[in-house]
Amino acid sequence: MSSDTQHDAKDVIFIGKKPIMAYVTSALIQLANNPKVSIKARGLSIGRAVDVAQIIARRTDNSGYSIGQIKIGSEQLQSLDGRSRNVSTIEIEVKKNA
Repeated sequence: MSSDTQHDAKDVIFIGKKPIMAYVTSALIQLANNPKVSIKARGLSIGRAVDVAQIIARRTDNSGYSIGQIKIGSEQLQSLDGRSRNVSTIEIEVKKNA
């Protein structure tokens, strides 16, 4: 890993096609050991990432988790036919309240 990497690999949750509660559980396990976790997604998984962050922040009000910084952007990917296309990305920080 390069020295300019913002996050350790263990405090990042990459959202894919698993059930939402699998990601919520994974994030809560990470938050038990870390002050914050980043939820990252791109393309069609962005809505799922938002749902995961909202579930953690809303359903665990008594546990004291909140949503921190949200970063949006885009990445250029190569499609199967060889053309470049832009794909939206999101990174949502979920943190323990002080």
